[in-house]
Amino acid sequence: MTEDFHIIIAGGGMVGATLALALARTGYRVAVLEARPPGAPDQPSYDERTTALSFGSRRILEALDLWDGLAAHATPIREIHVSERGRFGVTRMSAADEGVPALGYVVANRALGAAWQSALADSPVEFITPARAQGYRVGHEGVMIDVERDAQHGTLHAGLLVAADGSDSAVRSMAQIGVRERDYRQTAVIANVTPARDHGGVAYERFTDQGPIAMLPVSEGRCALVWTVPTEQVDATLALSDRDFLQLLQARFGWRLGRLERTGRRAAYPLRLKRAERDTAARLVLVGNASHTLHPVAGQGFNLALRDVAVLADLLADAARDNGDPGDNRLLDAYSQWRRRDLDTVQLYTDGLVRLFSNSWPPLAHLRAAGLAALDVCAPMRHVLARQSMGLAGRLPRLARGRSL
Repeated sequence: MTEDFHIIIAGGGMVGATLALALARTGYRVAVLEARPPGAPDQPSYDERTTALSFGSRRILEALDLWDGLAAHATPIREIHVSERGRFGVTRMSAADEGVPALGYVVANRALGAAWQSALADSPVEFITPARAQGYRVGHEGVMIDVERDAQHGTLHAGLLVAADGSDSAVRSMAQIGVRERDYRQTAVIANVTPARDHGGVAYERFTDQGPIAMLPVSEGRCALVWTVPTEQVDATLALSDRDFLQLLQARFGWRLGRLERTGRRAAYPLRLKRAERDTAARLVLVGNASHTLHPVAGQGFNLALRDVAVLADLLADAARDNGDPGDNRLLDAYSQWRRRDLDTVQLYTDGLVRLFSNSWPPLAHLRAAGLAALDVCAPMRHVLARQSMGLAGRLPRLARGRSL
């Protein structure tokens, strides 16, 4: 038996769930395929990590009526402080200078997951789980998706298949879409850290000779640590006692937050740059990490994915009003063209930062310090950088302007 939908989303993590909730209002019949049951403790999108949401992402979530359920769990970033260990240059960006209540917010992934699951339970979206796409075939009037569910095999039909199944996307592989990849040979060590001084809503990005350290403000006076270390050192770093771990971190990060007094459970994940060679094919579109996976240096990954969602939902909402085909090639081409500049800019920015601050050539190190100092006193340059970081640059879809579809 074949079941019919307008749109099927492969992947029910934060990106796929957000897209499903956006499309639930369009009149299209939407289904989500997810390998793990809702609320599963091993759901990777809802793990121990935190997510930095830009101000533009807040607008998207407000337009989807999701923000009210998150606001109590969101710690505002009122200032960003960027420095390099052993160098004099410092750059600061503030929400007050940009005329916004916060440059962004830090939210625990599990709080995001709980809000999404609650919203999905009240939506007309059909959540098919545990289920996996095993293959798909494109026909003239749609796409046929072979699905395995509870050891049973079936077929679903849709006008459009959306791959939101992560960095190692199975659907992307089925479509034979290649990936350009760079292994940074770095691993992010994450933990909650409690400093002696209150963070005051300041997010710190500290570049070191081994990789960046981010300390993001979260609740109860804690900071969410994202510490980039060479991959060959990660096992030793994770094996340290809490005392030795904090001492090493203190030496690398410095004393801007006073003594680092306590650390929570540590975890680690490898860092790679991935970019799909194309983000659309016949009746298929890739979003989020299935299309692009970035270094976390500037906290742009999920925010970039939310802008994928906002643009695709914008185009599909217009198509729904005209009773259009969601898999029409013209719609997919419009999506790809709309997203290209933003994707290229953010990839160049994040990858460039990693390369720039990983180079120990002394003349370049002096130029970096001078550049940070110059940026700190050049308000127009800071404004351009802040607008990009907040997701407010370029052509914005309705959701990113805080408007409903």
